[in-house]
Amino acid sequence: MGQVLLLAAGFLVLVVISATSVLLVNKSRRDTGWVVHTIEVENQTNALLLEIRRAESAARGYLLTRDGTFLSDHEDAVAAITPHLDKLAALTSDNPFQVANIAKLRAAIQTRLDQFAHETALIKQDNQAAATDLVREAAASHTTSTIRDVSEAMRAEENELFALRTANADRSQRLASGVTIVGSALMVLLAGISIILLRRSAQARDDAEMRLRDTNLNLEATVEERTADLRAAHDEIQRFGYIISHDLRSPLVNIMGFTSELEELRGQIFKRVSALAAPASSPLAPDTESELEGDDQKLSQEFSEALGFIKSSIDKMDRLITAILNLTREGRRRFEPERLDTRELIEGLVATLAHQLAEADAQIHIAPLPPIVSDRLALEQIFSNLIDNAIKYLRPGVPGKIYVRGRTKLGFAEFEVADNGRGIDPRDHQRIFDLFRRAGIQDKPGQGIGLAHVRALVRRLGGTMSVSSELNAGSTFTITLPLKWNISNGIADS
Repeated sequence: MGQVLLLAAGFLVLVVISATSVLLVNKSRRDTGWVVHTIEVENQTNALLLEIRRAESAARGYLLTRDGTFLSDHEDAVAAITPHLDKLAALTSDNPFQVANIAKLRAAIQTRLDQFAHETALIKQDNQAAATDLVREAAASHTTSTIRDVSEAMRAEENELFALRTANADRSQRLASGVTIVGSALMVLLAGISIILLRRSAQARDDAEMRLRDTNLNLEATVEERTADLRAAHDEIQRFGYIISHDLRSPLVNIMGFTSELEELRGQIFKRVSALAAPASSPLAPDTESELEGDDQKLSQEFSEALGFIKSSIDKMDRLITAILNLTREGRRRFEPERLDTRELIEGLVATLAHQLAEADAQIHIAPLPPIVSDRLALEQIFSNLIDNAIKYLRPGVPGKIYVRGRTKLGFAEFEVADNGRGIDPRDHQRIFDLFRRAGIQDKPGQGIGLAHVRALVRRLGGTMSVSSELNAGSTFTITLPLKWNISNGIADS
């Protein structure tokens, strides 16, 4: 109990530390991102002011020298001002104070760009005096001071944000470090406690192993005794089934014999009835049967129908008893494991079913199958029954497709027999494996014993069997068998 609580506490501490560390690391990353963002805003502001100053310097140089190099530099600077301003606006869109400053800055810069355009136009027209006056007028105006003041206000705002965000990032990093240190200390403490408990557990385990060895000395004898009892019970069930089936056949034979005699007596009985019913003046001999009429004729028909029902029931009972005897004999047969090429085995079975396949307009596709060590006769009965059922219950008018597939999985071979037949209602998936139980429309001959027999064989071979099916969507029977079966995997025989 202490180990469980310790494990739970360690797991809880680990989860808390991990979750807190993730949260703090993410917060530190966000705070660091805001610090970087502030630096980007400041850099972008400086870049914008630099381009404005470059445009002013180039314009004055062009005014003084008429050198085209200054004009080209001025035009490049003017072209870069608006993109820099748009980028700065995007970076500060999260800050209402800066958004208002951007609006002021954009208006002032637009005024200054218009002045630049007017100055260069006058210079190009050789009106140097007017251009000089315009430069002086622009210098004396509030446009330049507005750009400078707004930029300074924006930088001041970003400096305050930088200090605040830097402090937040430092605090987040300190918290993350503290949590890591505290968590590591707790984990070391829990590890120490775990070592102590593990030593105690190891000592308790050694004591338990000693007691277990003593117990196992008696357990093997107990298991052998119980196994012998199970074998005896299984053999008794097999003998009981054989005796019951054998004893049932004796009265059934008597019933069949007396039914045949009764059928022979029927003619004589109704001849007498016909003679008694004939008029006294009738020339018919007393032992001659005339045509029956009315109630006599109805009685004769009912008598014949009753005999027919009795005979059909006797035939069905005889088939069931035969099936029980076959199951009993099969249950008493000793399995002989041998290495089998399952594909070759199934191809041999399919060859014997060629006529049925042709009549049903069906094809069988056999995929590569894994070889296994098992009982040949049992496998032949399993697959022949499944394939025969697949052929028998195909949908009328639909070309039959039957697939036999196989693969290995964790020491077992998994086989599938799939078809595109009429399918099985999901409610009947378990019913079809019950003895003498059938599902769906009973338009095919059978006693409802085939799948029960198949499942019994699969279980004796140490495997499992299941079905996946829906009405009018085909069926897939899956059989899982050990790759290497031996007598200890199944029920031991006498």
